[in-house]
Amino acid sequence: MRIVLALMLLSASPIVQASAPLPAPGPAASTTAQDAALLKFLDEAYDRQLDLSPESLTQLGFKTHYDRLDDYTDAAAIRAQALSERQLKAMRARFPPEQLGESARVSFRLFEYEVERGRQSLPFRKLRFPVSTNGSPAGDIPVLLINNHKVDTLADARAYIARLRDTERVMREVTTTMREQAAAGIIPNKVNFAPARADARAVVTGVPFDAGADSTVMADFRKKVTALHLPAATQATLLEDARAALTGPFRRGYDMLFATLDAIEPLSKGNFGAWSLPNGAAFYADRLKSATTTDLTADQIHALGLRQVAAIRQEMEAIKREVGFTGTLEQFFDKVRTDPQFKYPNTAGGREQYLGDARGVIASVMTAAPRYFRVLPKAPLEVRAVEKWREKTASTAFYNPPSADGSRPGIYYVNLVDMNQTQKVQVAGIAAHEGAPGHHFQIARQQELVGIPKFRKFGGYGAYVEGWGLYSERLANEMGIYKDPYARFGMLSLQVWRAIRLVLDTGIHSKRWTREQAIAYFRANSSVSDTDIAREVDRYFNWPGQATSYMVGQLKIAELRARAERELGPRFDIRDFHEAVLDQGALPLDVLDEQVGRYIAAHRQ
Repeated sequence: MRIVLALMLLSASPIVQASAPLPAPGPAASTTAQDAALLKFLDEAYDRQLDLSPESLTQLGFKTHYDRLDDYTDAAAIRAQALSERQLKAMRARFPPEQLGESARVSFRLFEYEVERGRQSLPFRKLRFPVSTNGSPAGDIPVLLINNHKVDTLADARAYIARLRDTERVMREVTTTMREQAAAGIIPNKVNFAPARADARAVVTGVPFDAGADSTVMADFRKKVTALHLPAATQATLLEDARAALTGPFRRGYDMLFATLDAIEPLSKGNFGAWSLPNGAAFYADRLKSATTTDLTADQIHALGLRQVAAIRQEMEAIKREVGFTGTLEQFFDKVRTDPQFKYPNTAGGREQYLGDARGVIASVMTAAPRYFRVLPKAPLEVRAVEKWREKTASTAFYNPPSADGSRPGIYYVNLVDMNQTQKVQVAGIAAHEGAPGHHFQIARQQELVGIPKFRKFGGYGAYVEGWGLYSERLANEMGIYKDPYARFGMLSLQVWRAIRLVLDTGIHSKRWTREQAIAYFRANSSVSDTDIAREVDRYFNWPGQATSYMVGQLKIAELRARAERELGPRFDIRDFHEAVLDQGALPLDVLDEQVGRYIAAHRQ
């Protein structure tokens, strides 16, 4: 079968030009030892880098530095880059690329690429806002503790309390950065303050901060400590120590954040793109390069987005005719946005119904998957609602990878803050992107690969990762996951959403679009709910470049698939193509081009 690729192949030229091909591998005997030595070197380099981030260690399932949080100072960023530069110099001195095998040379190139990207981005580090609608330590620390900090022993419980105390230091470092930025005229947009403040307030609501039920963090700690079945006196001491940490240093840290938000908010004059920042044009160009792994300019990406929006609208027009709707496409958008038949009840029951439907989609993908994939991830996949206390700043849906040791599953999170704004037609498409065959089939699978270094197992490139997620939405149609025209329309509404991102991200950060202009364009070209539109536009303002990664990556994968189908003819097998895309983990798009080129050459024979 073929995915409908018309909109993806509007241009005869490829989205990304491949770089010069890798040299042919040398004799196996001469490369094996060097390959093994490089793998060991890169894993040790990764471990040294990871050692600088206690939070990353915890997210991967390790308990090293379990009682500490990250260093949020500017000095820490400089130290991390300096370490990477020393490692790059050492790698180049020890490992001539021509003496390496194919996969090892890819690892060599990717390590070079990442260090060089870090070097190029470092001068812009002070232009990024640590607190925004995209999140902040006020939400990230509770997420880390609740979702990632396992309490298997008494020592783990004490480490949890130590992290509650360490929160004050983190907030001091973050608020110092915010005040230094403000003094330099680098001030967050107005849209950030109310949501960031509200989510932080939710964390310090409840026992022990005030009366009522346990606060979110206290409830989590109590549950984990109770499960240890410790002597009553020990358990009581731990709970009292947690209470003291929460009402003392933890609360002082949050109060510091509130005071800083209150001091800076009056200085914010509106909502502006990266162009308004010092050296903003160069900053945005750097962000586009990181997001897309290409040299596409803002103007090129903007034009690409306009073409994709127009093409996907034509597909939507076809479904509108299929279901017998006689009005305009904009009127059809309004019908999907407002008709009660496309809504879940705005109740706990409605939320459970959504989660049940999403789990059903995942189950149907798993049934069909062996016909489309050679290898499936071993890690299980769960579907969860975003926790209440972070609904205001959490995105619409996202994927949380499994732990490195496999003890934590992959988690597809969906934000069900307001079911009146949640559309049934999008359930299957979102589940395909964030869960299966999307991020879970790529990210969990990547973590399970053998023979590649850790930085590749646990790293990624936005254009590849999000491009695969977006490609998976259309692949799910091929797999028979969308059961009616409205579900296919829901998928197209997600596709046009990502095409709109190309237009809006570049519009906001390069062409000086206003927030109102961005919202109006989004609403005119999609059936996405007003709540999601506003949340998305605010995300684009606060995360320059990132929104461009999805469709640039999807178009490249689709281009490569069309090339493989054309050149291999009857020898093309979708399972082998997907293996070629996935079996080396995430890659910059030019390296992916080479990878698929090798697959095509091998299967021609």
